[in-house]
Amino acid sequence: MQKAISTAVIKRLPRYYRYLGELRKQEVVRISSKELSERMNVTASQIRQDLNNFGGFGQQGYGYNVEHLYTEIGKILGLDQEHKVVIIGAGNLGQAIANYGDFARRGFAIKAVFDIKQELIGKEAGGVKIRSMSGLKEYVLKQKPEIAALTIPKEHAAQVANDVVSWGIKAIWNFTPTELRLPKDVVVENVHLTESLMRLSYNIRAAQEKKEQELGKQIAAEACMESAATEE
Repeated sequence: MQKAISTAVIKRLPRYYRYLGELRKQEVVRISSKELSERMNVTASQIRQDLNNFGGFGQQGYGYNVEHLYTEIGKILGLDQEHKVVIIGAGNLGQAIANYGDFARRGFAIKAVFDIKQELIGKEAGGVKIRSMSGLKEYVLKQKPEIAALTIPKEHAAQVANDVVSWGIKAIWNFTPTELRLPKDVVVENVHLTESLMRLSYNIRAAQEKKEQELGKQIAAEACMESAATEE
């Protein structure tokens, strides 16, 4: 029986992969969990626990072979195989995704882009021709892409998602602010850009409040010291 891996561990895997990729570029051959923890701001014990879910990969007294660990985490993430992607919605966000070359290097091949606007059809995004939505069903049935990226208005998201799933799509990369209700065997990754900005805003405010509190404590302490000095 396959061991269940927590969502938190899975979310950290791409980060490990990114840092290991940077180490490869720097021609680092091996690294200890302590050294990796200092770079990633994650405890060494957390790194060992995470990687032990998949067999460990490290050697006591040696640490981790960077190239080997990078390759193995890539396999765990499924990056050793090509994933065919279609983008539905050729607006600013859809075109930005199509133009981002690093996806192809990671094995995510943007095969087609679709939109409803006639003025966009026939143009290119990331070297891929923008097609009419009227041809989406035929394309999905024939070419069998694995992933559909939704970068369309939220009012159309549920219908389009249900349509492409009924035609064979098994994974949705959802950039719309809509919670999709799809069959359990369909993988959905929601990317809520606005929520991300809200979290950023919260953290900015929290940092400001902390700074103000520390400043207030400092002023109060200095006032107490001045008062004590005056009394003397």
